[in-house]
Amino acid sequence: MTAVSTQGLDAGSGHHEAKRVDLNEPMGIKTILAFMAVLAIGLFFTAYSIYFDVHNVGTPVTTLAPFFLLAVALLIALGFEFVNGFHDTANAVATVIYTRSLPPQFAVVWSGFFNFLGVLTSSGAVAFGIISLLPVELILQVGAAASTGTISDGSSAGFAMIFALLIAAIIWNLGTWWLGLPASSSHTMIGSIVGVGVMNALMKGRDGTSGVDVGKVIEIGEALLLSPVFGFIISAALLYALKFLVRRKELFTEPEPGHKPPLWIRGLLVLTCTLVSFFHGSNDGQKGMGLIMLILIGTVPTAYALNRALPQNRVDSFISVSQAASKVVESKAAGYNVTGNPRPAVTNYISSKVISEGTFPSLAVLIKDVANQVQTYGSIAKVPAAAAGNTRNDMYLTAEAVKRLSKDSASTLSADDKKVLAAYSGLLDAATKFIPVWVKVAVALALGLGTMIGWKRIVVTVGEKIGKTHLTYGQGASAEMVAALTIGAADVLGLPVSTTHVLSSGIAGTMAANGSGLQWATLRSIAMAWVLTLPCAMAISATLFYIFVHVF
Repeated sequence: MTAVSTQGLDAGSGHHEAKRVDLNEPMGIKTILAFMAVLAIGLFFTAYSIYFDVHNVGTPVTTLAPFFLLAVALLIALGFEFVNGFHDTANAVATVIYTRSLPPQFAVVWSGFFNFLGVLTSSGAVAFGIISLLPVELILQVGAAASTGTISDGSSAGFAMIFALLIAAIIWNLGTWWLGLPASSSHTMIGSIVGVGVMNALMKGRDGTSGVDVGKVIEIGEALLLSPVFGFIISAALLYALKFLVRRKELFTEPEPGHKPPLWIRGLLVLTCTLVSFFHGSNDGQKGMGLIMLILIGTVPTAYALNRALPQNRVDSFISVSQAASKVVESKAAGYNVTGNPRPAVTNYISSKVISEGTFPSLAVLIKDVANQVQTYGSIAKVPAAAAGNTRNDMYLTAEAVKRLSKDSASTLSADDKKVLAAYSGLLDAATKFIPVWVKVAVALALGLGTMIGWKRIVVTVGEKIGKTHLTYGQGASAEMVAALTIGAADVLGLPVSTTHVLSSGIAGTMAANGSGLQWATLRSIAMAWVLTLPCAMAISATLFYIFVHVF
């Protein structure tokens, strides 16, 4: 997700002139028409899917206002993924283009297609990992309009959150791309989320750090910051290993103008390009999915608040697991009883991270209440449309509290207790954390089509501006392979990583290992982006959130 521009990074590029790849082939009219056709089909498919889902629920539509808000929010969310796409094209295609393994235009389409497939097959773990950084009270407020079908004062803060962090991310990504500064979309999104969380806490008179899950921020921050170091070291080591194991000079020589690489080398480079494209889609594509689900829950909760496709056998086991979880929590309640609404005490525990005398008894009551709701309706699919938002909020609140308790040393939970609560929270997540197929298709199209726009300036920097010599076959393959494995591992672990930071650091590692020398102006620009992106994104999103809260 880093956009590395050629502006301001022209020093030391003269040695590439003789072997520079021609990137100026214009996009043909057939390609443009195909692009527009796919875009139109994608928008129609998205609109029809929403209509179909809402119609299936059977709730009559009394006002079009939520659908207007939904259209605007979806366009912004898909716009973020589109921008993310044209930021990231060069990450996968630079090596195959500069080693002349694939023609530039074909390489871009190839990368876009496998980005598309990566999004479609993604697990959703990264999507909900991103959402877990958001303030729980704002997530709950997103669905506050469920019972009335209108946007209330409470739910407006939830929409202010979504619009603020998405618009802030787009502003920073486009601004840095235009000014020629490298910027990571993952860093930007994390910064935007933290900015909203801090501002929300300050506006409520609390300490700013209470507005975010500090532990989760550190966990994701470590993945973002350490992955480039990992890319540099492992890529250098892999190039050394290739030189030792593969005694073929052509693998470690610069491509000759007008000559394609040997077939086996070409196959290796195309494979690594394909893997990076696929894993990039499976990781980066998820960043917008979770936010789109929040948008859907807030505007049409009757259709998207709960996973109505959940198998009946999962629902049947939910009651027994709920009873076991309730017993675990009640055992810690120390005889306290709750006579009123248990939700404020549970929400306060999540926000303050401090166990009070009302935490355990309130949570025990809420667990029983959720189980009673499911048991009364018979299944998730039978939850009345008007009650879906409230039921989802109760499930989400309970799940987040249970997960926090399991990590809280003050809870004094045993290993067996934590296993019971983990099983319970897993069932709650299955009912509330889901992504419809059409959402994946819409995001996949946005990311895939985005790869076809604005890629040239980034390709030049990745291919020419990191090292002082032309990229060799072995260097390109080593950097791409490490990038693919790193992004794939992060996807499995549910952690976002910066694709370009991993790949560009990998190329830098191979240049260092090969004794080719590095262009420090480019590396300084990347380091500057690391320093500026988080605080700037936080400042922009915090400011926008403050404005939107008073506007909505």
